[in-house]
Amino acid sequence: MKNISFIAALAIIFHFCPGLKAQVPQYSIQQYLSIRSASGPSFSPDGSRIAYLSNTSGTSQVWTMELASQKAAQLTKYDDNVSFVRWLGDGKGIIFGMAKGGNENTQFYWMKTDGTGVKQLTSDPAVRHNLGVVADDGSYILYASNKRDRNYFDIYSMALPSGVETLIYQNNGNNSVAAANDSGSKLIISRSQGSESLDNDLYLIDARTKTEQHLTPHIGPAQFGNVNFVADGIVLAHNDGREYYSLAMMRKRNAAGDDWTQKNRELTVVDDTPWDVTGVEMSHYGSMIAYVLNREGYSELRLRKYETGGKPLITTVDKAALSIDLPSRGIAGGMTLSTDQKKLAFTFSSPRHNSEIWVYDLTSHGLQKVTKSDLAGVDIYGFSAPELVRYKSFDDREITAWFYAPQKSLSVTLQPGGSGGVTVRDKVPVIVSVHGGPESQERPGFNPLYQYYLSRGYAILAPNVRGSTGFGKAFTHLDDVRKREDSVRDIAYAAKWLAESGHADPKRIAIMGGSYGGYMTLAAITLFPELWAAAVDTVGIANWESFLKNTSGYRRRQREVEYGRLDHDLSFLRSISPLARVDKVKTPLFVIHGKNDPRVPYTEAEQIVEAIRKQGGTVEYKLYDDEGHGISKLKNRLELYPLVADFLDANMKK
Repeated sequence: MKNISFIAALAIIFHFCPGLKAQVPQYSIQQYLSIRSASGPSFSPDGSRIAYLSNTSGTSQVWTMELASQKAAQLTKYDDNVSFVRWLGDGKGIIFGMAKGGNENTQFYWMKTDGTGVKQLTSDPAVRHNLGVVADDGSYILYASNKRDRNYFDIYSMALPSGVETLIYQNNGNNSVAAANDSGSKLIISRSQGSESLDNDLYLIDARTKTEQHLTPHIGPAQFGNVNFVADGIVLAHNDGREYYSLAMMRKRNAAGDDWTQKNRELTVVDDTPWDVTGVEMSHYGSMIAYVLNREGYSELRLRKYETGGKPLITTVDKAALSIDLPSRGIAGGMTLSTDQKKLAFTFSSPRHNSEIWVYDLTSHGLQKVTKSDLAGVDIYGFSAPELVRYKSFDDREITAWFYAPQKSLSVTLQPGGSGGVTVRDKVPVIVSVHGGPESQERPGFNPLYQYYLSRGYAILAPNVRGSTGFGKAFTHLDDVRKREDSVRDIAYAAKWLAESGHADPKRIAIMGGSYGGYMTLAAITLFPELWAAAVDTVGIANWESFLKNTSGYRRRQREVEYGRLDHDLSFLRSISPLARVDKVKTPLFVIHGKNDPRVPYTEAEQIVEAIRKQGGTVEYKLYDDEGHGISKLKNRLELYPLVADFLDANMKK
């Protein structure tokens, strides 16, 4: 109530004083980075409690909460981040996953529901384990592992809590468990294809006979996922023959037996909305489908009823969907239904909402925030929300971007009809922030680092260049292989738009990005060195040849589809590597990497830093021995980001 009153008072003041400059509270970087979050909820069997992840202690750890009293307790206290938690259906245990030092080789653990009796279920630090399905009764889990061969993922079952492991399915491919029937005798396996990026197939596997049926033969790139069994088929999402990844159903025409041949199955779209599905949640033998749509970056959460009956058994899905009103425009995910389907838990964040767990009551239709993470004394309701802008690139293609106005340059003006609008008073320094992926999307979630830079007087432009997801399949493939640098040109035109629109001082535009965004940062300062006053590269690719040779074997197969193959495109890959054009670099550069990075080896950072130093350029470098693909631990973030902010100030505010 205090925050609401404060904001209301400001609104009244600005209404009668339209030229008045907003006074932004000053918070330290420690406060911004100490804002906590919660995610990954999992209901207890009776629905009275949840297990979830919170970074209250500085790393993401397992907590539980009694929903009635909202009393929370921390169960794990490790130096490394816990990546997932699941409450087992027997009510006696919880499983969770954790990797060492950011190396992404997740190991599985079991513990009692009070956090005692922790037992490590897998213990090979060189092997990666990807959780797939947890049995309803909590007696076993299904997962993928590269235990047999580091380049491939086979499918395993493990009995709980004994940890006895059984190899179910062996295949020289990148396999994962998409779904399993109630008994675990039938599995849906997803296997990535090597010919196209964002392309996979689904296979029905008989766990007893080891036979397989190919469910999704197709031509051209297509994605199939979010799979759940129903009586006469599966509910899933796909974009085969269509632009968007849509909720659908694959039904057997004759529901009896195991005949999934092409003549006995039909695939129909359930929700034809022209936006991608980002998550689907169902219960075994349930009656509800919960799913999320991504509409220009914002989430829409929907529910659809379904029922199975008749002879033969036929599953019918309601034509109408119920939309759940979210707390504000933001991002929802991590959904889970209670066993009785009376509650839906999910994670929600927005520019003004740190990531928290919310619970929707399907009976009363009430929505409640159940976690209340520490805000470190920061009034996040004063945070800046972005505006979705559009600009034209070199080929006249429209590119969308999120523009955040700096807090220190805000003024409130009275628009016709009395509505308040935010305008930028002066040309300001701007950070162009490039997302990773490249098959990813910049979305308006909670980003305390953005808000910190905004509080220091910077604006931020975060574009979704060609190659980004969320805008249809064709757009996602516009940067494949030989078209790689077209996306870099989109970044150059972002800087051009900033200067021509008057949003930025053209001499004070910086660029930063992580992972693939780190490559984009390095590529931008070599292709268009005159545009940038400063640059920050986090775990970025400097040399395509060495990256593909040194990244994890299974990742190399995946990434060569997007970037190009060493045995076919080597000369091209060398030509577009930032390292090959390092003599063009004029921009002061800050390079950041984690030594345990399994995706982009830290030697990428070493190469670009050494090359720039040899030619007398300006480069700062931070390497963290206990981090992987990004800097996640609070102690490291508290050290690093004040250095980054000071680096930007030194080069942007001269």
